[in-house]
Amino acid sequence: MKKYFVLFFAIAALSSCGSNTSIVNSWRDPDVTITQEHFKKVLVVALVKDEASRRITENRIAASNPVFKTSYQYLNATSQLTQEQKLKILQDENFDGVVSMRLVSKEKEVNYVPGTYTGMYYGGFDGMYTGMYGYGFGNWYGMYSPAFYDPGYYQETTSYMVETNVFSLKQNKLIWTGTTESQYVTDLGQTVDAIMQAVVKEMRKDGSLPPN
Repeated sequence: MKKYFVLFFAIAALSSCGSNTSIVNSWRDPDVTITQEHFKKVLVVALVKDEASRRITENRIAASNPVFKTSYQYLNATSQLTQEQKLKILQDENFDGVVSMRLVSKEKEVNYVPGTYTGMYYGGFDGMYTGMYGYGFGNWYGMYSPAFYDPGYYQETTSYMVETNVFSLKQNKLIWTGTTESQYVTDLGQTVDAIMQAVVKEMRKDGSLPPN
């Protein structure tokens, strides 16, 4: 059990605190927690069409702890097999758990960022005209000439909704699922780390994992 706790804590430590990823919703089996399963060998499955993205995602998670194994190492040559046959392969390889990630949706949103005015602070009529600057145009111009206006612009933001599932192979059922939303994605590996951090935080919150 302790080994499994270390596994998830190691994943969470990979992520930065300033993540743009958050939990949208989650569910756990009320009759079982992840800690009760005592997972010793967990298959990592990234359900994406692009093979490179699949391997980056699976490798990123598997690198956090030797308990995790990538699915492409075990299931790449099994495309012609039935689900029952694939399940038997995992059982024969002594897998007792599966963690899967699936891209649910990708949405683009365009927002307008208003312009900004930069210059000297205008502190009121008295402060401006009765102080050291005097009344002349030259002083006024010298005071405000550095000011400028930065025009507004439109910014496109892409949001990724990712579903993470945890299955028990011993009981052959889903025991935890959660959906995360990630914005301003620039690096796939860092986003995977952030998703796992959000997942671990939610698992601690709902009792699937012990609190810190």
